[in-house]
Formats: sequence, structure tokens, C-alpha cells
Amino acid sequence: MSTTHSDATNSNSKASINRDPNLPWSVRTSNLAHFLTRNARRLPNHPALIHDELTLTWHQLDKRVSALAAAMLERFNVQPGDRVLLQSANNVQIVEVMLACWRIGAVWVPSNFRQRPDEVAYLAEKTQASLMFCEADFPEHADTCQTATDSLQNVVRIGQNPDNDFGVSYDDLQVEFKDIDIQNKEVDRDAPCWLFFTSGSTGRPKAVVLTHGQLNFTTLNHLNDLMPGTTVDDVSLVIAPLSHGAGMHLLVNIAVGAASVLLPKGRFDTALAWKLVQDYRVTNMFTVPTIVKFLTEHPSVDEYDNSSLRYVIYAGAPMYREDQKHALHKLGKVIVQYFGLGEVTGAITVLPTHDHHIEDIPAARIGTCGYERTGIHVSIQDDHGEELPAMATGEICVIGPAVCAGYYQDDEANEKAFRNGWFRTGDLGHMDAEGYLYITGRSSDMYISGGSNVYPREIEEVMLTHPALSEVAILGVPDARWGEVGLAVCVCNEAQSVTDEELSLMLSDKLAKYKVPHRFVFFEEMPKTGYGKVTKKLIREELISRGLLDETG
Repeated sequence: MSTTHSDATNSNSKASINRDPNLPWSVRTSNLAHFLTRNARRLPNHPALIHDELTLTWHQLDKRVSALAAAMLERFNVQPGDRVLLQSANNVQIVEVMLACWRIGAVWVPSNFRQRPDEVAYLAEKTQASLMFCEADFPEHADTCQTATDSLQNVVRIGQNPDNDFGVSYDDLQVEFKDIDIQNKEVDRDAPCWLFFTSGSTGRPKAVVLTHGQLNFTTLNHLNDLMPGTTVDDVSLVIAPLSHGAGMHLLVNIAVGAASVLLPKGRFDTALAWKLVQDYRVTNMFTVPTIVKFLTEHPSVDEYDNSSLRYVIYAGAPMYREDQKHALHKLGKVIVQYFGLGEVTGAITVLPTHDHHIEDIPAARIGTCGYERTGIHVSIQDDHGEELPAMATGEICVIGPAVCAGYYQDDEANEKAFRNGWFRTGDLGHMDAEGYLYITGRSSDMYISGGSNVYPREIEEVMLTHPALSEVAILGVPDARWGEVGLAVCVCNEAQSVTDEELSLMLSDKLAKYKVPHRFVFFEEMPKTGYGKVTKKLIREELISRGLLDETG
């Protein structure tokens, strides 16, 4: 079955991609769904996805993706460039929807399943999605999205819930179209395939335009820089939501034909995660520092065999040194850090396994997030776009094939994010003489106290050396005398405590006086995003809701 090709840069329905008007041809690239096609040919009986009691081979997954692609074309008239919204927790269907979208040239728009109905409705309205896949447990999300935009004409229901019978059944579509094979659509290198929504830590989330050519490059980059030597014999454990970084990591494993094991539905179970590592001889996983901390501090880390692990990749935020040491102690030299934003599909720097050291030796380069990824150029720039010398602090800027095509229908955001061809990350940092990058913090996190710049990360690292503290976040808050001063939000380890005075005394011995926080607040648990990240925005909101901070702060 064939479908009509439409220009992947039609401004009425897709992100505008800059092209050279003098080129008489389009630059083709391999459709990302070709990874699946290749696996189905070469490894038809090899496991592709494992979720609870279900195991799909590459051949079975390919057939199911074709059936879904046929349904999208014939039942819902989804055309190349059309946006397809998805609201669901991790499951096999997410992967099938993603690959089916790419197979027909449509654009995958996954939400964070923990978002409220109105938040997901914003995604539907922003992207003018024409079709939505929604798990049966989220009927309000489906209804709110359809109310928000006239473009959303159809909803497909994933799974069964006797109390929620809305839309068209996903399973029925699989049965109806099971005998139809759909070929991968020819696509241009710059054809959008994924609208990756930012976490919205500083306001409304923005839709980052990811393309087929960009993700083909990033897949190879991940394989080369993050987990070299990965083959069909590897097995990946999917822990984080597939709507963001874990989705990219899944694609990397699909590219080599490695099986992926999904955690069962429900609250994250640390002991079960380690059991799956043991049972399936898991070799790699992607997550965030907070989850690595949970995994390595839980007693079950010592109860199950995790010797099969070769790469435990963490990103999304830097890992504090004390947590890094603990993970190395428990797992050995298998942890890999990368720094990257959705706008650069994670591919900015890498700190590989051999650059992680448990001892505080010079080679450990304490605080670094690694060196430039293959094909990526990082520059530390001042406010005017001039490159700064080694060890000078400025904004981290980047160019290279992993950089996105811009933000979807957001000229203002594009104007702010790109300068002279460089993508501005909004992160502050410096590079040493050998090219290792050190992140000081977000430009929005820095505050000025008594005329001096204060970078919270430096203070947080020192505070976390105190044995009673588990998590720390420093915020700059208004002060009549100094302009701004530090407020420290702290979480203590179980059965341990520490006083304000003890912390102030410790910090006074290690930091300049103006860097020592003026206030200390203790939480039982640090507020986090749906992806397990700690953001200053959420912490500030929590302080305000508890009456511990004025709304102007």
C-alpha cells in the first residue's frame, strides 16, 4: 500500500525548516522505522519488547506496527507531517505508535503521562494534533483534549477499563488491519518526526522539532559515545518515561536489535527493577541521577545479581559527587554520564565509564560532565556571543547535527535560543584546558548577593558531604540588605538530623561568607518533575504553598 507524499516543510502543518532554495532536490534520509524493518528481516524470532508476560519478536512487532500504520492511514486519514498525540504510561503500545507514526511520515507527540488533562490539552492545541492515542485510565485527558481543539477528531483507546469506554479500541484496530503491510514512507533528512516537549521548568513547555536525519545521527552518536560495543546480544531495562530521554535510548537499542524490558505498570518498584536485571541479564539502562540514587541506596541492590550491567547511563541533571561515589561502590565502573537537552537530543558531552573514579584523584575531574560528543562543538560564550578562554564561566552553547530544527511555531523562542548559528543552552559553565565541561548551573538559578555572583551548584556539592543530608537545593531569594541571599532546602537521610547552626558552621569553613545560605528549610521529600528531576521552579512553588516564601520571591 502506498500513500501520497506531501512536502515535509509545508508551513501550514509542520515546523518550518530552512532550506537552500537553489537546491533542486530534497535530501533523503533513512526513515527511522527502517531500523524495525531491518530487524524483522534479519532477526525475526529475536525478542524485541518484553512487558510483564508479553514478549514480542521483531517480526511480530513489525506486523503490529504495520497494522497500526494501516489503521492510521485508512481509518483516520493521517498524512505525512500530521501530528499524533499520545497519553499513556510506558507500555508496548507506546513503542508501536511511535514506529507507526514514523513509518507513514507522521509526527509523534508523546506527553508526560503524569501531566494534568489541561496540560495535555495544551499540547493538543499547540500542535493541532489530528489523532490521539490515550490509555483507558485517562478518559478526562481525552475529553479535555478534544474540547481544546477542533483538529482532534479521533481518539484511540489503549487497553481496557470497564468504567471508561471512549474512542476506538486499539486492540480492535490491530485485528481489523492485521493482514496489511505498510512500507516505510520516504522522508527528507529535515522531515519532522517527533515533537519533544520541554519540561516547562520556566513556563509553558515548548515543542522541540526533532527530525529523521537528526535522530539517525544521534542514534549513531549514542552508540559510539555512550555504550560502545552494544549488539543484538544486549538487553535494556526501560525505567524512565518513553516520552523523553528513555524514548531516545529505546531507539538506540532498536537500531542494533537489542531487546528492551519494560517495567510493569504502577509505582516504581526498586526491588523489582533489580530482579528484572538479574532475570533478563540486563546490560544497559537509562535514567536520571535521582533514580540511580534510589537504585543504589535500596537494600535490593545487594540481593540480586547485577553483574551483567555494562552501562548505567544517567542524564537530565548532574549527579552530586557523593551519590556518584556510592553508585560506583555498588555497581563498579559501569556508570556513564551525558549532558544534553531535548533541543540537542541529549548529545552535548559524555563522561564514559573509564572517566568515573571512586577516588578523589586529579583524573576524577570532580564536577565535570565530560567532554564533547562526537560531531558536536561546545563553546563557552559571553553575553555578546564571544568565546571565552578555558576556566572562564559563561553560557554553554553548541552546534552540530544533533541540534534540533528549532521550536514548533515559536519564533520568539527560536530568536532567544539561537545566536549566530549556535544553540544557547541556558546553562552556565566552563571548560578546562583539556576540554572537559563543568556545569555551574542554570543561568536562571544564579543569583547576585552583595554584588557577587553565586552559583548554587557549588554550595550544594559542599553541603552534600554532610552525612545527615540526602538532597539539597539552593535558591536565591530577595533580601533588603544584600539584594539576594541563599535559601537552602534540605532533605535528611533516615534517622539522621542536623541543625541550621551546624550547617552554617560547616559551610563557613569551606566557602566565602557571601555564599553561605541565610536560611535553611527541611523537607521530608524534595518535589520532583514527572521524570524524577529536581527543579528550582517546583521547589519555589512548594515553599510558597507552605507559606515559607513570599510569592514575589
